Amino acid sequence: MALDKDAVASIARLARIRIEDGELETLAFELSHILGWIEQLEEVDTSNAEPMTSVTEMDWPKRQDKVTDGDYADRILANATDRLGQFYTVPKVVE
Repeated sequence: MALDKDAVASIARLARIRIEDGELETLAFELSHILGWIEQLEEVDTSNAEPMTSVTEMDWPKRQDKVTDGDYADRILANATDRLGQFYTVPKVVE
């Protein structure tokens, strides 16, 4: 994908980046090459690649996904200055 000076100027305006007119041609050339590299990466078959969270192999400890908290609102609200049932009450700040 090739970018021209007008496209680069439009991108710069949208990104609110000030670019001098003399730099537009060079920047268009460089951005076109970067987009070309991205197009090359899209051609790589990654269908058999496992998702990665890190470049090094890690085995994170796992736990059961179960609810372990709750049903102790009285302990949580023990220091509340004002409460209504199981909720904190706060003064109205927006009119």
